[in-house]
Amino acid sequence: MLCAPLGSFISNRVSCQVGIMLGGMLASTGLILSSFATSLEHLYLSLGVLTGLGFALCYSPAIAMVGKYFNKRKALAYGIAMSGSGIGTFILAPVVQLLIEQFSWRGALLILGGFVLNLCVCGALMRPITLKEDHENPPELLGQEYVSKAQKQDLKQISMCSPLMKDWSHECLCHCSWQEYNFLLMPDFMVLAVSVLFMAYGCSPLFVYLVPYALSVGVSHQEAAFLMSILGVVDIIGNITFGWLTDRRCLKKYRHICYLFAVGMDGLCCLFLPVLQSFPLLVPFSFTFGYFDGAYVTLIPVVTADVVGTASLSSALGVVYFLHAVPYLLSPPIAGWLVDTTGSYTASFLLCGFSMIFSSILLCFARLTKKIKRTHLRSLAKDANTKQQIWTNGTMAYSVAGELDQKDVEMLAIDTNSYCNR
Repeated sequence: MLCAPLGSFISNRVSCQVGIMLGGMLASTGLILSSFATSLEHLYLSLGVLTGLGFALCYSPAIAMVGKYFNKRKALAYGIAMSGSGIGTFILAPVVQLLIEQFSWRGALLILGGFVLNLCVCGALMRPITLKEDHENPPELLGQEYVSKAQKQDLKQISMCSPLMKDWSHECLCHCSWQEYNFLLMPDFMVLAVSVLFMAYGCSPLFVYLVPYALSVGVSHQEAAFLMSILGVVDIIGNITFGWLTDRRCLKKYRHICYLFAVGMDGLCCLFLPVLQSFPLLVPFSFTFGYFDGAYVTLIPVVTADVVGTASLSSALGVVYFLHAVPYLLSPPIAGWLVDTTGSYTASFLLCGFSMIFSSILLCFARLTKKIKRTHLRSLAKDANTKQQIWTNGTMAYSVAGELDQKDVEMLAIDTNSYCNR
């Protein structure tokens, strides 16, 4: 997550294909080197840093390409694409355990390294396409991946002709770099970024402490593990079905509201969790939380694209996923400290719930403010475009905006007055 902006930067500068293939090679190399590890510090570097960096280079460009490929059923496409993470976790967990039993952990890491190398094949399939909105922004062409090599070579030759041309080309490239990240100053994106921080803080601790909490209220080990299995499977269902639902004609215009609803529902689930102290009560919680967790995860790229546009989606997703990383690092230790301090999980779960609800309310308030402002501006524009009426002794003259200027209106009023006097 911390290196997600780096993945977006490489994909924007070179191409998504190269970024994902490079990430696949790094991740595979990290897993293969981990199979020869002799210390935990070695694993920190190989499995932690190198493999994590490789996955970072793959994740945000792959998600951004879904937004470029699909338009009509974008939410469903995101749901199917992002459900792969849950499906992979669900299937590979027992497979990896079997590999460890058969080939030891070193052999399992070696096999996984070869398996992850298939990311290079996936990256090769990410065919770059040209979007209509890219053509509508000519200054950005220099930094886009669809610019041909011949055009880039021409630009290089032009820049070598004279110092003036060289300065001009440098300014253009700097302008292109700024265009990739000018969304950072957009008020809508700033609100979304703050909302993501609170949302990520609220969702992370539950995955860490659901099983310990279930054990603390008397649920058996097998049933506690089953709760996480339910949550994972329903998360996959939420990815796909909520994406399909929000692509319906009746809900497509309200996908932002559906995102707010899903985040708010997860927050409410966290608030009610401390009073659920038996396995029959925790099962419906796992279903509800898992479904809405998959729902809003699917809509994060959709909402981001609605705010910044498809052309800047890759860079914006890199920033959004980077913002996820900070709460993911901080929230579980904070929740653990609250558990140790208070002697119960209540304070931790309440803080998570209120954090997610605040995230939803913040976006809702920003959306309402923007709607009120837009309505006010629309009413002002409507008043400016209405027909001007000039009343002279019961006779009315009209001046339609754009057809008569103010001088014509005054002359028409003088002529009308003189005719009435006569």
